[in-house]
Amino acid sequence: MRLIALCGRAECSVSELTTVTGQSQPRISQHLKQLCAVDLLERFRDGHFVFYRVPTLGADATGRRRVLGLLPDDEPQFAVDLGRLRELRHYEDATPATAADRSLHRALVELTVAQPLGDLLDIGCGQGSLLKLLASRAQRVVGVDIDANARRLARAEMLLADLPNCTLRHGKLGALAFDDHEFDTIIFDDVWREAGDPAKALGEAQRLLRPGGRIVLLAALGETDAAALTHQFSSAAAATGLRLAPPRAIPDKSPAWLLAVATPGDRASAAA
Repeated sequence: MRLIALCGRAECSVSELTTVTGQSQPRISQHLKQLCAVDLLERFRDGHFVFYRVPTLGADATGRRRVLGLLPDDEPQFAVDLGRLRELRHYEDATPATAADRSLHRALVELTVAQPLGDLLDIGCGQGSLLKLLASRAQRVVGVDIDANARRLARAEMLLADLPNCTLRHGKLGALAFDDHEFDTIIFDDVWREAGDPAKALGEAQRLLRPGGRIVLLAALGETDAAALTHQFSSAAAATGLRLAPPRAIPDKSPAWLLAVATPGDRASAAA
């Protein structure tokens, strides 16, 4: 029950579970194997590590939530275990958000008012600042980044913020190992310049998008002015049949970010 309680709050590695519970690695591994066999836990590899979590998808998702609901909230051992896990993942907090970042965060939250996020994919999630901002407004959140250290820090952030609906995975544009039509909202989290072929990257994101979903394009302006970046967004969207809403520079004065929302057009919808 301790393993289910921990993996219901955060995705955990075997070494973390061994340290937190004080049990031997073979014993923990055996328990994890048994829990996976009855679909109470799932395992996935991230780099050199294997993580375990309570699945949020699948035919028996309701049953798993029922099992979690049976765990007593006031069980002292669960609280002790969670505290140990937080201590194990402790790190110094990241640089505070700038005024421009706060303006961007407000704009993203405004998007959630107009349309729910549903299942969210954040491509290039870094240390998880947008995951932390948006997870409570989404059904399920997956953060993808190629940097293992960034994913480690993001996991710590999600645990500290008590956001068990988040998972972190290794991945990059053009190699996203997800099923077709798996997400309602996809964010290009300042990875636009890393896309060697932006139209191809948008096409890959479009494959993952559910009908009625949207792709949020987000890029720091840096040395690229808003007009040039808007042209890049528009060209890539047109090449993939996506409908692009007018991009927005954020904040209005001394803009640091460009944000745009793309949705499937007639051609993209027909292809789906």
